[in-house]
Amino acid sequence: MNPTKNINKSVLQRRWNKFKTLKRGYYSLIILSVLYVASFFLPLLINNKALIVKYDNEYYFPVFSGYISGEIFKQNVPGEARYRDLQQNFKSIVDNPNWVVMPLYPYSPYEDITFKGNKAYEPPSAKHWLGTDNTGRDVFARLCYAFNISISFALVLTIMNYIIGILIGGCMGYFGGRFDLILQRIIEIWSSLPMLFVIIIISSILNPSFFLLIGIYTMVNWIGMTYLMRAEFYREKAKPYVAAALSMGQSNFKIMFKHILANSLVPIITYFPFSVVAGISALVGLDYLGFGLAPPTPSWGQMLDVGLQNIRKWWMVFSPVSAQFLTLLSIVFIGEGVREAFDPKVYSRLR
Repeated sequence: MNPTKNINKSVLQRRWNKFKTLKRGYYSLIILSVLYVASFFLPLLINNKALIVKYDNEYYFPVFSGYISGEIFKQNVPGEARYRDLQQNFKSIVDNPNWVVMPLYPYSPYEDITFKGNKAYEPPSAKHWLGTDNTGRDVFARLCYAFNISISFALVLTIMNYIIGILIGGCMGYFGGRFDLILQRIIEIWSSLPMLFVIIIISSILNPSFFLLIGIYTMVNWIGMTYLMRAEFYREKAKPYVAAALSMGQSNFKIMFKHILANSLVPIITYFPFSVVAGISALVGLDYLGFGLAPPTPSWGQMLDVGLQNIRKWWMVFSPVSAQFLTLLSIVFIGEGVREAFDPKVYSRLR
């Protein structure tokens, strides 16, 4: 049995146990993870499309099959069937063999005042838990879908920044010399660009999408991780285990990403939650300014913008601010717990 493997497993186990003792970080991780996983099933939980429709001895699954015309169910409506109305019609007929199963919250983040019964700026009620916005769209539904988009955007952006930052920063710190100096000058020039204006110009020319915004932000956000990994690789390459690996004939690539990177994981892991916070804040800021995701995509920033334009509609301000505050607070708690668990002063490979 490999003793090194046992030592590493023991260290990781002790770090995990230390993290679990920090209750607010541990429970924040559980709650946020459950909510994020559940957000991928929102079309089954929060949607104006029926889960199952039985009509004339035939079964329909609108959530999975997509568009179904209202003419199929003899509804006098243009376009797609209105399943809430269909459910009410079936229930109003005694001993009707037809039925509709709706999601738990039968409203979509995209339906507006063109749908029957929807009104602009309707206050919170049993029908609309957090009211409606300026176009009659359900605030609670948009809040939940925006949660998934915000977290996904921040995670993808952070991972992209980490990949680029680790590759470039690792090469700069490991090889050093002229290669390091040239890349430093290039990064200094690149970082001096006014990226906010670049984002505004690109957003005004192209229709901003999820991956376009990630690409634009990745253009500059990798710089911080690059400098961090440069310092880590520069420090680690002077240690004896690197010289031993070189004497054994191992390649530079293997030394960099198998040995040095493995000993530089602490700053990578501890900075990850705070990078996610920065990613969420960046998306909300862009959406608030009007240069983020194109309408009618659910967005906390866009909801906040509408709320501040109509400050008397308190639910329009309270809802996105509360959602963003609680999400960011939970991620910060997770980050504090991870930082404490990976504190090298408490746990090290030598203990």
